[in-house]
Amino acid sequence: MRRHLKRRYSAQTYLIALGSNIRHPLHGLPRGVVGAAIDVLGELGVVRVQSTIIDSAPLGPSSRIYANAALILESELGPDQLLALLKHTERGFGARRGGRWQARVLDLDIVLWGGGIWVSESLGVPHAEFRKRDFVLGPAAEIAPHWRDPVTSLSLRQLFARLTKPRPITR
Repeated sequence: MRRHLKRRYSAQTYLIALGSNIRHPLHGLPRGVVGAAIDVLGELGVVRVQSTIIDSAPLGPSSRIYANAALILESELGPDQLLALLKHTERGFGARRGGRWQARVLDLDIVLWGGGIWVSESLGVPHAEFRKRDFVLGPAAEIAPHWRDPVTSLSLRQLFARLTKPRPITR
């Protein structure tokens, strides 16, 4: 009797940030783009939970308001494989205009990975700037408040509270 060995893959857990600030001909305004992207990401794995979609001010030279969200994705893909498919998904929604911090139909970033720290030629996880961005930390803390940053050991809730804490005005 021949035994078939079933190859078992372990699911990887990712925190993905989504953003849009350009209208899409099929999905409409940026909030519709982010919602459609969440549906597409479900094809790359299992979307365990998603945040509410928020509006946020742009960074850099862009003048358009962004729609932002976050989700927890479980996938059998490794970090570099997932990144390649996220970039493919971005291109499928429409090419980016300009360079860094310019208006875009869709921006997808791997913020955190359940495996901790990942560094390759194409990807660094945790995302280098996420601790400074309330439009990432707010939605992320909503859905995964206890997930710890592997660099600082602080939870997403703690990072968001520190970032948004009112500062005294010094004269």
